[in-house]
Amino acid sequence: MPGPELGARMAALLPKGRPARLITVATLLTMNGYGIYITAGVLYFTRAVHLPAAQVGVGLTVAGAVSLAAGMPVGHLADRAGARTIYALTLALGAVSMAGLCFAHDFWTFVVFAGLGAVAQAAIPGARGPLVQAYGGERPAEFRGYLRAVTNVGVSVGALLAGWAAAVDTGAAYVLVIAGSAVSYAAASAVVLFLPGLAPSRHGAGPRWVALRDRPYLALTVLDGVMAIQYRVLTVALPVWLVARADTPKWTVSMVILVNTAIVVLFQVRASRSITTPAAGGRAFRRAGFAFLIATALISVTGDIPGWLTIALLATAAVIHTVGELWHAAAGFELSFTMAPEHAVGQYQGLFGMGLGLGLAIGPALLITLTEQWGRPGWWVAGVLFAATGLVLPPVVRWAERARTAADLERPAATIGR
Repeated sequence: MPGPELGARMAALLPKGRPARLITVATLLTMNGYGIYITAGVLYFTRAVHLPAAQVGVGLTVAGAVSLAAGMPVGHLADRAGARTIYALTLALGAVSMAGLCFAHDFWTFVVFAGLGAVAQAAIPGARGPLVQAYGGERPAEFRGYLRAVTNVGVSVGALLAGWAAAVDTGAAYVLVIAGSAVSYAAASAVVLFLPGLAPSRHGAGPRWVALRDRPYLALTVLDGVMAIQYRVLTVALPVWLVARADTPKWTVSMVILVNTAIVVLFQVRASRSITTPAAGGRAFRRAGFAFLIATALISVTGDIPGWLTIALLATAAVIHTVGELWHAAAGFELSFTMAPEHAVGQYQGLFGMGLGLGLAIGPALLITLTEQWGRPGWWVAGVLFAATGLVLPPVVRWAERARTAADLERPAATIGR
């Protein structure tokens, strides 16, 4: 009968172990809520709350800037106070922020609750990091890659739900989906409470913000943040470029995003399996940089060529760019976990997430400035920036490995109880 066979196939898609599966469910619920928010949020603020678009832009920028400082302190709390509790509270904060936005009727209420939501989302890597390290099996970085694929599924489902609200285009519909986002965050928080307890780390006296004193890790964080600007190429810079210059159907942007999402969902775990050492991570960064260079070069020649050729080039560029994205993400997972000491995984993950957040924050303005004001050469500059960053990574990884080996020799092994 197909029933048992289908159940077995579905079970094979899940990670091994109850804790890892609970983390997976919590991630799926969280990103469903986040997908609703990022898709319907701006429409809700402008169409239902009736805020001017300029105020919404300013408010979201302020919220994003405030959230950049949240990752490392929350990660430190997860290390010292117990990751399960801090992770659950972080998701609960996300639920509060979405619920609060349902009652926002002015600019300052919007800023407060949007800021809380941005803080909650930025704090997730640091709060969840020790749990991924403890329950992610022998290869936490591979499990983190699996969670990234789950993240894309969750965001896609959330975007579909938000699309219904956009189609209906009423205040009640927007409030309903934002409330649904709050429910998703709250459900994720409840799921986390079923995880086994993870005892706080126990380590000797030393500087509280040890991650900030780890210069090689700081360098890796900054370089990953620069490379993270690539996440805005397909979602921000390309749509603006096509609207202004290219003679292509409106569905072209959706095609690019669908190609990107499908490849990430299908192949992120496989990409993570092939990157099992810091040296392999450095080489993957280098390959990613050149992939982004090729993709931006292909995008740059669109705009004054026949529409059918533009579509073909964009589809090719989307595939190449997404392959680079797989390498970049998998390498980041490997380096961020391997280069972090076990007693401070949350703090280190929080710091690494700040680099990602900074890249996502500055990416839109930088890429739009380059591609809109400089035109075709702006795409080349962006590509060269990515390639150069990838070239710098391998020697920085070797520096970080030497520093980590020296630190391990000087410090007694730390243990994390459960």
